[in-house]
Amino acid sequence: MTAPLNTDSLFRPFQLKSLTLKNRIVMAPMTRNFSPDGVPGKNVAAYYHRRAEADVGLILSEGTVIDRPASRNEAGIPFFHGEDALAGWKSVIDGVHAAGGKMGPQIWHTGATRGMSGWAPEAPVESPSGLNGPGDPNGVAMSEEDIADTIAAFASASADAKKLGFDVVELHGAHGYLIDQFFWAATNQRSDRYGGASLKERARFAAEIVAATREALGPDYPLILRLSQWKQQDYKTKLAQTPDEMADWLLPLKEAGVDMFHCSQRRFWEPEFPEIDGEEGLNFAGWAKKLTGAATISVGSVGLSGDMMAAFGGQTSSPVGLDALVKRMEAEEFDLIAVGRAILGDPHWVTKIRTGDTQELQAFDPASLAELV
Repeated sequence: MTAPLNTDSLFRPFQLKSLTLKNRIVMAPMTRNFSPDGVPGKNVAAYYHRRAEADVGLILSEGTVIDRPASRNEAGIPFFHGEDALAGWKSVIDGVHAAGGKMGPQIWHTGATRGMSGWAPEAPVESPSGLNGPGDPNGVAMSEEDIADTIAAFASASADAKKLGFDVVELHGAHGYLIDQFFWAATNQRSDRYGGASLKERARFAAEIVAATREALGPDYPLILRLSQWKQQDYKTKLAQTPDEMADWLLPLKEAGVDMFHCSQRRFWEPEFPEIDGEEGLNFAGWAKKLTGAATISVGSVGLSGDMMAAFGGQTSSPVGLDALVKRMEAEEFDLIAVGRAILGDPHWVTKIRTGDTQELQAFDPASLAELV
């Protein structure tokens, strides 16, 4: 009989500046589209409260958009600006704290990406060069005034998060949305100071957002930046081809004020540079931690077969073992692990892992995306 997996490494406390967590498990940000007119209601507050009372160490909210004319690509994505929306988020964080949880909003701008429903904002979408992807024009290229206003809007939303009592802020710079469209040469073809041939040059926009946000938050408030190599427009693209390129990308962002990199992969166990350290080498979060010394969060298909993008196509995923995760956590390859669909479909997933009740782990049904379980 096989001995049960020892998951103690997942349940060690963690501290970063003013943030203290009871364990290493993060609820990953997942777009839900349940906020009519951009305002999260009681059902959204209850959704997060259920996770807080069921042992999730840190909750990161679904993407919440800044105050720009076309910063979201679906009608149900919540705002993080305006009196009504901020009042809704105050109810969310108060409920999470009442359950003993910790939480941060994910602040974003969807750039030139298109939503899945066909909904489109009234104003033209904006991006570095009016491109959603290679050879895929959509919307308008941002002026330098647009860029300055967008940087200020990110900082303002982050300052509001602190005022509301959130424990941390995450900026979304991944998956082909606005900040990531500046990183990516295929969508950033600018000839001004926000473009450039190198990834380091194209990271200027993100670095200025981080610096403005850091100033708004103060020195002791934790700031997370989510990044990815892959894009929803192209799963196989890779921004940094080598560790040196990754260092050129990430170090200026750390220097600007990032405390933790949230490194998104489609599958967390895949090595980032196998040609250097082999098929069981460091993943994206591992390399980010090694190169920058910053804390990192890893994420990508934790606890389930298949990945998130397959779920959008209707694919069901089954529970899988956590041996690979525990091995990497015990090696301190990264600091925290974010779990998406498993927690989306089952509020009690973390409790079941902690108590060893793995027989009760559930498969992920894509129907869960259409409701707030």
